[in-house]
Amino acid sequence: MTAEIYRDTWGIPHLRADSALELAHAQGRVTALDRAWQLEVERHRYQGTSAAFLGAESVGWDRFARQSRLDDTARRCFASLEERDPGTAAWVVAYVDGVNAGLAEGAARAPEFAASGLVPGRWEPWSPLGVWLGTHILFAGFPAKLWREEVARRLGADAVGLFAMDGPGTAGSNGWLVSGGRTATGQALIAGDPHRFIEDPGVYQQIRLSCPEFDVVGLAVPGVPGIAHFAHTGTVAWAITNAMADYQDLYRERLRDAGAGTVEALDPDGVWRPAARHTERVEVAGGESVEVEVIETARGPVVIGGTGAEESVSLRYPPRVTADLGFGALLPLLRARRAADVDRAFDAWAEPVNVVQAADTEGGLLHRVAGRVPVRDGSNRVRVVNAWEAGHEWTGWHEMPYGPVEDGLAVMANQRGPATPLGVEFAPPHRADRIRRLLEEGGTLSAADMPAVHTDTWLGSAAALLDPLAALELSDEAAGLRDRLLGWDRHMDAGSGTAAVYARVRDAVVRRLVAHPALAVLAEPPALPAVFLPWLALTPRVAFALENLLTAGERYGIDRDAVVRAAVEEVAAEPVPGTWGDTHRLAPWRALPGTPHDEPALSGDNDCVLSTSSLPGLTDLSARGPAARYVWDLADRDGSLWVVPFGADGVPGAAHHRDQLPLWLGGDLAPVTTDWNTLTKESDDD
Repeated sequence: MTAEIYRDTWGIPHLRADSALELAHAQGRVTALDRAWQLEVERHRYQGTSAAFLGAESVGWDRFARQSRLDDTARRCFASLEERDPGTAAWVVAYVDGVNAGLAEGAARAPEFAASGLVPGRWEPWSPLGVWLGTHILFAGFPAKLWREEVARRLGADAVGLFAMDGPGTAGSNGWLVSGGRTATGQALIAGDPHRFIEDPGVYQQIRLSCPEFDVVGLAVPGVPGIAHFAHTGTVAWAITNAMADYQDLYRERLRDAGAGTVEALDPDGVWRPAARHTERVEVAGGESVEVEVIETARGPVVIGGTGAEESVSLRYPPRVTADLGFGALLPLLRARRAADVDRAFDAWAEPVNVVQAADTEGGLLHRVAGRVPVRDGSNRVRVVNAWEAGHEWTGWHEMPYGPVEDGLAVMANQRGPATPLGVEFAPPHRADRIRRLLEEGGTLSAADMPAVHTDTWLGSAAALLDPLAALELSDEAAGLRDRLLGWDRHMDAGSGTAAVYARVRDAVVRRLVAHPALAVLAEPPALPAVFLPWLALTPRVAFALENLLTAGERYGIDRDAVVRAAVEEVAAEPVPGTWGDTHRLAPWRALPGTPHDEPALSGDNDCVLSTSSLPGLTDLSARGPAARYVWDLADRDGSLWVVPFGADGVPGAAHHRDQLPLWLGGDLAPVTTDWNTLTKESDDD
């Protein structure tokens, strides 16, 4: 195969080939050259073999990956893809061949291989499907059902809503569509930023893919061919946000030892039936290997408990049931010319369930939900249900709803919207309402106006804590602090001293609520696998639900005024030095700690449009935030803009490893460049 590899001034790869297959090979190879370490980490994660070089801290994930059958599900999905869509399967294989062709050279550039002792391995045809599945298996947040079980058990079922994400939520994604009637060019704009854990290397790869069939720029997922989430083909552009749909279920299983190493599970008809069972061994760098029991019932793989356990829970998730990850949508998306083409392509989408926005140069607009959500009893969505009781079966698939474009705008920020019938908890409306207000007040809009929306720092959820302050009786020192807070503009700017004071008061409120006897019964997490514990920790749960806890009608014996008063008095007694950015700093995840960086100060906070998440009550450091920003201009693709937190190259110390960080911090974006004459040819992919 022959293809051409070009780079722009940011080191972003632009690939050109004579066919889609040659292009896929080139995409795989250039990704291996730029992201070899990242690719191999992700491959080992879905296989459940990462502890073999990352050590004991990765055993919990590896155990989950084995028990949930990620590798086997990827194999099944690829086998089904070969049968249903051999053209797409061949395209995936071409990408894998490219990865294998470039992996040794890419690994030689990456110091992490020598530091960890990892030797690059071989990718299989199903490896991209495994990477996709491993990346998104926890995306729908099914462990939240375990948290609801704990709340119901300790506080009663009525208390479950007290911790709803609708006040306030964890970081999500922002996305907005501006129709041509509101823009200076008369053509639509699509903009936004996906909020994920900030990883180094980044979770998104800026790339251009060009062949006679299509010429697309966008943000790819390293390890997966094509461009699924955010792209511009020249005549149509699209983007997604998390729909917050619930499409994975947990079943409480009754298991019994049937002898000779076999297990049976009780089905809803009252019959004990054999469950698949075998054991696997997780190798651990610097430690003893760990045996993992793998059991699968008619519902799905058992991810909690097992033979002889007091309680066992199985996980049912769509790709395990259908052997379809939605990869049949990837090539049609690249070939799309109109919004209607994007719509048809996303009919084949499976996981994760997303809200899609698209626009084309002929005025076509799209706002819809895409994915696969099972039809089942409403109790399945909320809690762990009993596998042996009838009525919890999956009986079909929901039709995906469409949303409106109102007054030339569509805004999605994980709030309740078209996906409301498909979910349980959504993000509060603060980000979405703020984005819409900024766009409505912006007059005639252009691509250059969008970065100011991306980086808006107004904190809508602050009202729940600040508005009641005026009525509180406080000491003179605390009253002065209150006046300062009430005069604050509620912008979480890195240079703001009052934002830092607000954060300290919020921390104190969270800590006091966590310690209150009404909630402290939830402080001791249940004995569940480590991979689920982040969903079961009380302090983050209180922090995320603070707005609801401060405003809900049921107080559960908590004197909220007393809690807030004590928090203000505490902070007033120990003045807060410095600014929000002194403690609210970037904390990216790296699979292998390397050379430490003096990570920068950040503006923003959980419920700001600039959603750089902290964990009030625990830390101001931000591990989640905008994993990319984009502006797709339908008037001129070269008028589009994009940026990632670090850079195009995943190799530490490389010229393009962290060169976009100053742009990302400053709210700036790099221009999208598509003129081949302005690009530098690097090599041919032979």
